[in-house]
Amino acid sequence: MSKDRRTQRQSSSAIVDRRSAADFFAADYSGARGKFLTAAREAGAAITSVRNPATGPAGEALYTDAAWIGPAEAGRVLVTISSTHGAEGFCGSGIQVGSFATGLPRELPPDTALLAIHAINPYGFAWLRRVNEDNVDLNRNYVEHDGRYPENVGYEELREIICPSDWDEQARLRCKAAFEAYAARHGMKALQSAISSGQYTHAEGVFYGGRMPVWSHRTLHELLRRHCGRARHVAVIDLHTGLGPYGYGEIMNDHEAADPGYVRINAWFDGEATTFDGGTSSSAPTTGSTVTGVVRALPQAEVSEITLEYGTRPLEEVFDAVRADNWLHVHGDPVSDGGRAIKAQMRATFYPDTDDWKRMVWERALDVQRRMLRGLSEA
Repeated sequence: MSKDRRTQRQSSSAIVDRRSAADFFAADYSGARGKFLTAAREAGAAITSVRNPATGPAGEALYTDAAWIGPAEAGRVLVTISSTHGAEGFCGSGIQVGSFATGLPRELPPDTALLAIHAINPYGFAWLRRVNEDNVDLNRNYVEHDGRYPENVGYEELREIICPSDWDEQARLRCKAAFEAYAARHGMKALQSAISSGQYTHAEGVFYGGRMPVWSHRTLHELLRRHCGRARHVAVIDLHTGLGPYGYGEIMNDHEAADPGYVRINAWFDGEATTFDGGTSSSAPTTGSTVTGVVRALPQAEVSEITLEYGTRPLEEVFDAVRADNWLHVHGDPVSDGGRAIKAQMRATFYPDTDDWKRMVWERALDVQRRMLRGLSEA
């Protein structure tokens, strides 16, 4: 390691020592956007902003912002994406703010740029929902949309249990018993897959992938083509929360085993990255995930993508929060006392607002970004 690189790393650590990692994170979407724009501008980044057609809970305008720093014609680009699942944006935004604030762009290797895409699903971030303004799970939306949608037999069997019309204690107990019975017959992984792998038949349901490319899908494609359309190598970190042990950042290899990106990610992380086909990922296999959209948007580039997934609460609590939020927007009243309680549950489930969790998140993210940059530099 060169003396300059050691100095850069020490500088980043010193900044966090003087200024707690918690300072990078915000209390809501508007605060997060403000911190992101300030940190990006102070780092010298060029910013592109795209307005979402929806508005926030107070009628505020919603934007996806992209900050670029590095050579305009860089052959290698590291891309970070926050808020694919809206309510998970607190974490991703904090990582992106911290990366600019602590000087990570000064560590970019030659011919390398950083593109930070902030709040790709600003509606979900502002409204404390995983889904977008169309109730679509963006991380299930990147399919061909040619009419031949994947089937989810388990979801069809459990649909009325996954999304019940009532959300009182008795209804939840009945659902819990039905889930336990399904898991006893098919296994916990099958239950997780039935609920969360994606479905394309029930627009009012959870983990719905949609029937057309949604606004965030199209916006991501446009931003990638605009900024990375000439790049030869693109590495992507899609930032998520909700699965795994509290505060631990799981590196998920987003590629299928036959894809060259699968081999690169395994090599860059020395086998630490988990995989769907190997059964080591805490996530169920999903359809229409972000990596498909990135590869489609950048046919000229070698794409190497991971999901960096931070644990928050037990899986049952995560699913309950998602299901409660779905019930609230289909059957309930978001501004009622019960609605506010569900929104507080969503926020706490996907964003443990504690200094220890934020520190764990930041330290892991800094290490993962540096390892991605090292892999890019050797590609």
